[in-house]
Parts: sequence; structure tokens; C-alpha cells
Amino acid sequence: MDERMKKQMAFALEIDKVKNIFRQTHLSMNGRNENDAEHSWHMAVMAYLLREYANEEIDIAKVMLMCLIHDIVEIDAGDTYAYDAEGLKTQKAREDAAKERIFSILPEEQKEEFTALFDEFEAYETPESKFAHAMDNLQPLMLNHSNGGSDWREHQVKAEQVYQRQGKTKLGSQKLFELTDSIIQENIRKGNL
Repeated sequence: MDERMKKQMAFALEIDKVKNIFRQTHLSMNGRNENDAEHSWHMAVMAYLLREYANEEIDIAKVMLMCLIHDIVEIDAGDTYAYDAEGLKTQKAREDAAKERIFSILPEEQKEEFTALFDEFEAYETPESKFAHAMDNLQPLMLNHSNGGSDWREHQVKAEQVYQRQGKTKLGSQKLFELTDSIIQENIRKGNL
């Protein structure tokens, strides 16, 4: 095996660790907490399935790859709950350090490619990053809704907090934000938010 392939295989093995990073969101039907790999896979499939609702033309392969790699940094940085104000203060620094370590395992041009995709996702400026973020918002919302809002209740999340996070969904998809809004409104009526 040459040096390039050794690096690629080392990265492939390293990212297996993302399966051990558990999130606050539970699987549907009141299952266990989902892990980052499940979340990323689910987002990528949803992105492909729901691509017709993007506000702008998108490169769906790029969106799907963003979905698949966006949480790899949590191998080192850990999962930061969307409504954890303290954790959010240090999230960027933790994730930047993780991004450098983990993507540096790759051959240089692949490190640059993955870093650029990760940074594009985080910047929230391109049609692809906006739609990928819409998936990152919709996927846990959908699961929490399927579980009767149990994660929101457990963490005493308020409707304003959910709207603040979900408000950006409309940048990637106005149509999916309308769906999001109806889900939030239903959960407010049920007392989950």
C-alpha cells in the first residue's frame, strides 16, 4: 500500500469513531439516542429526497457530501446540543481544532477539499450550504416531533429557541420552513414547547 492510500485508509478508520458520538436527539418511535453517523446519513438521504424544495439550484452531490462530513469534527469536539448556550460559546474553537487534526490525516489535496466543504457548510452563504443546514435543522425536528416532543420537554426548550434555530431553514427552503413552522405550532399546542 502506498503512502497516499495509507492516509486515506487511516482517515476512513478514524471517521468510524463518529458512530460513537451520541446526540441528544432520539431515534423515532422513542428509540435510543441517535449517533452522528446516523444523523449525517439521514440528512444526506433527506437532502436528495427533498432537493426539489431548495430555494435555488443546488449541486445535490455537494449538499450530500456536506451532510455526510459536517459532524466528523465531533469525534474530537463532542456533540454540542443546539440549545446549550454555554457549549455554543466554545463550539467553533473546539470544532476548528478537530477539523485541523482529523482532516490532516488525509493527503493534502483531499484535506483541502474536505476543509473547504466543511468551511462552506459553516459559512452558510452558498445555496448548497443553506440547503444542507435546512436538513440539519429539519432532521432532528422531525425525530423530536415523532417522539412527542420529548427531547424539548426534557431540556425545557422554549418555542422561541426552536424558532431562532429553525428560522434559518427558510434560507435554504421556504417550503420546508413552512413545514417546520407547522410542526412547531403543533408542538406548542400540545404543550411540548
